[in-house]
Amino acid sequence: MRLLMLVISLLWAGLAASAETRLVMAEAEGCMWCERWEAQIGPIYPKTPEGKTAPLMMVNARAPLPEGITLKRPIVYTPTFILTVDGQEIERIEGYPGEDFFWGLLGMMLKQAGLLSSILPSS
Repeated sequence: MRLLMLVISLLWAGLAASAETRLVMAEAEGCMWCERWEAQIGPIYPKTPEGKTAPLMMVNARAPLPEGITLKRPIVYTPTFILTVDGQEIERIEGYPGEDFFWGLLGMMLKQAGLLSSILPSS
């Protein structure tokens, strides 16, 4: 019975890990807050646990979205950060509230999506 439970757990973990998770950043030319995010967070984001869990995909907010991405509602503000799993919007951050608030809000989004435990050790 333990072996069966272990096999089921491993299969379930493999299915969860196979989901493609992305952080879609919708930006626009001349967006001062987009530029600020790129200067403050952009260089380090891919190196962080969050960036490895939800790699960044930058899109033009005024252009059609890449095929396979479905949003809950249109993009109004830039930047907008959209957490997607298998192309489906899970949650979003509209605007750039600064470095400290960004990490906190992103952490809450990842936690709500059930992804936080995979990037942070439990206490």
